[in-house]
Amino acid sequence: MFPAAAGYDRAITVFSPDGRLYQVEYAIETVRRGTLAVGVKTRQGVILAVEERPRKLQTPGETQKIFQVDDHLGVAAAGYIPDARVQVDQARIVAQSNRLVYDEPVDVETVAKKLSDMSQQYTQYAGVRPFGVSLIIAGVDSNGAELFLTDPSGTYVGYYAIAIGAGSDQVGEYLEQRYKDDISVDDALTLAVESIYLVSEDKVGTRHIKMAMIPIDTKQMRRLSDDEVDKYAERAKSRASKQPPAQA
Repeated sequence: MFPAAAGYDRAITVFSPDGRLYQVEYAIETVRRGTLAVGVKTRQGVILAVEERPRKLQTPGETQKIFQVDDHLGVAAAGYIPDARVQVDQARIVAQSNRLVYDEPVDVETVAKKLSDMSQQYTQYAGVRPFGVSLIIAGVDSNGAELFLTDPSGTYVGYYAIAIGAGSDQVGEYLEQRYKDDISVDDALTLAVESIYLVSEDKVGTRHIKMAMIPIDTKQMRRLSDDEVDKYAERAKSRASKQPPAQA
């Protein structure tokens, strides 16, 4: 506990004298301690990749950090994952309500804004705490491929490529150096695997990597199989052995 925070970190509605909401900052720190999640937008679609660390006897099954909201829309999370499930449920309600009322799929930005509004409300009222999770919201709508980031403060921002979770600052710099406007889906998937290997304790194997993609042509979210993840991992390792190190 920092002395300056004494007293001001106990109530979400009280600003400290230097203009800070400590509970919100603590929630953002929770996100930074979560395992990595990456999103990359291309002209052919958008991809999501996450690192999950399964226990030795854990049964393989549904990905815990990638969620499908609608056919054309998915979410990757970092931080306190039970909070992510609550927000994803709300996103699904928004998506289905839009289909019922307007008979068309919801825009990706609409979902990002609704979830950000929800997060902001939990920074404003006594008796609640902020959501301890950030979400990468990815999808394909009438505007093409879209990628947004939400955080516990209630902010949402669009990105071409973004990383959240542990090591995200390092991965963010790596993405800035490697990302190109004309990047293909295959290269984006390889870049996402490289990003996870960059900060992961596990530098071999792919059991800890889960991926999904939403192509422009089908607008259908699809989770990649283990064999497909293996293929992009091999590409990542091959490219790492050939390319020069990134410039500082």
